[in-house]
Amino acid sequence: MVTVVRRMSCAPAAVLDVLADGWSYAAWVVGTSRIRSVSPDWPVEGARIEHSVGLWPALLDDVTDVRTWDPEHGIDLVARGWPAGEAAISIRVKASGDGCLVRIDEDAVRGPGTLVPRPLRAAVLRARNTESLRRLAYIAERRTSSD
Repeated sequence: MVTVVRRMSCAPAAVLDVLADGWSYAAWVVGTSRIRSVSPDWPVEGARIEHSVGLWPALLDDVTDVRTWDPEHGIDLVARGWPAGEAAISIRVKASGDGCLVRIDEDAVRGPGTLVPRPLRAAVLRARNTESLRRLAYIAERRTSSD
């Protein structure tokens, strides 16, 4: 697993609200170019986001499924992006001082992505998730400041 942690200047609830909004994922998940549909029961276990990855016109359609949702602590996902494969993702949120800490753990679990040497895979995932957390912070912190 590759772990990235970011301190955010908002309450954990602000981050969890963004995670609970499946339509927001294209705004903060690096590589997701659009959301095609979100299960009406998102983010409960088994709910799904149908998304596209890549740059137009070379888009690939695939899905992300919820493995577990804890409305007070975070979400576990399986993201598919074939032909690259599948990744297990865990996002945890916990209070810290007047803000919160958000942690993403991610790694390839199935498909060709598992064959990429670990140091290279880790470097790519670390960079991607560092930017994803930066984007998530912009959204969550703005939601807090506009309340």
